[in-house]
Amino acid sequence: MHRAGGRPWKNRTMTELTWRKAVPDDAAACIALRGRTRENAFTEAQLRDLGITVESWGDGIRGGLFSGYVCCANGRMAGYCFGDTASGEIVVLAILPAHEGAGIGKRLLGQVIDEFAANGFTSLFLGCSTDPASRSHGFYRHLGWTPTGTLDDAGDEILTLQIGQHA
Repeated sequence: MHRAGGRPWKNRTMTELTWRKAVPDDAAACIALRGRTRENAFTEAQLRDLGITVESWGDGIRGGLFSGYVCCANGRMAGYCFGDTASGEIVVLAILPAHEGAGIGKRLLGQVIDEFAANGFTSLFLGCSTDPASRSHGFYRHLGWTPTGTLDDAGDEILTLQIGQHA
């Protein structure tokens, strides 16, 4: 995002942050970043065991199954968020540890939520750690996501968010 006059936005450490829609060529960087997150990190091998590869991720973006946004800090990916366009599930929000606490995750999540609302979704869902000590546990609840009382196959708690005109 740019300020008036076309200048990129800079955070408190004068890091230039740029925001954009994810493209298929981002898949490799997304997979690499996921292995470097502080909590809930997955290596490329672990993702591959789950059926998630650079090819499958890129194909999902290209085919419209996944829609997402990335944030780059000084030209390098700092975080991303993706949702499943068929189900309304927020499938991943990942931020590098050096960029935690700067509002990047909140903004990326908001971009996906706004897009899904514009496409007619009135409710979204995601799986979140049940551990109150995890960052995600408080993060999503603070943003208005509510627990459903159910767990997914990975043991994560399902949270929902009402969005759009009917929220």
